Amino acid sequence: MDYRKIITLETGKRGGKPCIRGMRITVYDVLEYLASGMTSEEILADFPYLTREDILACLSYAADREPLQLVG
Repeated sequence: MDYRKIITLETGKRGGKPCIRGMRITVYDVLEYLASGMTSEEILADFPYLTREDILACLSYAADREPLQLVG
């Protein structure tokens, strides 16, 4: 998935945090919902303007930003 087509950065919006398709919902908002136990289906029901692709783009963005840590 190429999250760069979905995740946008605008200096004047939400403090320059990465947002979804120019809207005011940030990648971090979605990640917090998932971390708190919400399912993708619950997020999509609460935010009907989001798509499953948007959620996957948030996960891809986060995975690309975090360095892989090997245990061993």
